[in-house]
Amino acid sequence: MAKFSEQHPLLFGILLIILAVALFTGAMAFFRGLGSKSKPLTGDKLGLCKIEGVITDAREVVDFLFELQTDESVKGVLLRIDSPGGAVAPSQELYQAVAELAKVKPVVVSMGTAAASGGYYAAAPATLIVANPGSITGSIGVRAEYVNLQGLMDKLGLKTDMLVSGKLKAAGSPTQPLTPEQRAYLMALILDLHQQFVADVASARGLDQAVVAKLADGRAMTGRQALELKLVDKLGGQALAMATLRDMVKADANINVLEGPEKKLPLLPRLLGASLSAVLSVLGQEAANGAAADGLVLQYRQ
Repeated sequence: MAKFSEQHPLLFGILLIILAVALFTGAMAFFRGLGSKSKPLTGDKLGLCKIEGVITDAREVVDFLFELQTDESVKGVLLRIDSPGGAVAPSQELYQAVAELAKVKPVVVSMGTAAASGGYYAAAPATLIVANPGSITGSIGVRAEYVNLQGLMDKLGLKTDMLVSGKLKAAGSPTQPLTPEQRAYLMALILDLHQQFVADVASARGLDQAVVAKLADGRAMTGRQALELKLVDKLGGQALAMATLRDMVKADANINVLEGPEKKLPLLPRLLGASLSAVLSVLGQEAANGAAADGLVLQYRQ
């Protein structure tokens, strides 16, 4: 069989040129970044912390929030959230980090397109929450899902034998149906996580747990609806949220802003450049999604 380069010489040449340009551009940007050192911000400043996308790992954001908390020159923090939520434990870690930060300096949340479920969980303990009228928020609840492949395996003539140390260990397996006992066991987990979510939101927002429990049926809501239900404090965009924060700390419009957390990309994507880096990122996310589909996933997610 003829090689691709022999069958499509023109296309192969174009691909080589694109790859060479991407490598050259990425390498130049990388080494230029190594040679340049940005001047550190001096004097009083504000922090701008971003929570974006599905919440799967909170370490970078939590570390940056702690940095802002301990930096005495940072007088207040704007928390920009654009997330549909995500995994349970990382959402709780964000809640705890925001709560600790809000004890020592003002934290104003600015909601983007969405700050729902785990995204709202992270926002709840802030000093003030600002949402756009059309931001999607709320969605207080827990979701669990797993893929059941038994029907497909039966059609393919495949069978699995599972050895487990206890009858509940196999709960959520994609190759086995749930027994009534396993279903009750998983529902107990879900309800406990749900109660934790409700209790934390009620505590952070100064609301009665019974009131929050009525709203915590998984419903998403607009920013305007959330304002009426006292889940947010003000309507507006990021500019209004930042202006509100400046007023709270009595800062002028020229105050420096420390933004983060810095995205730490591996060496290869940085060398390949932004376009190929984005491709690698998408492929990695697809792989992660596939891994999650192999078993039970508990999420605070819209």
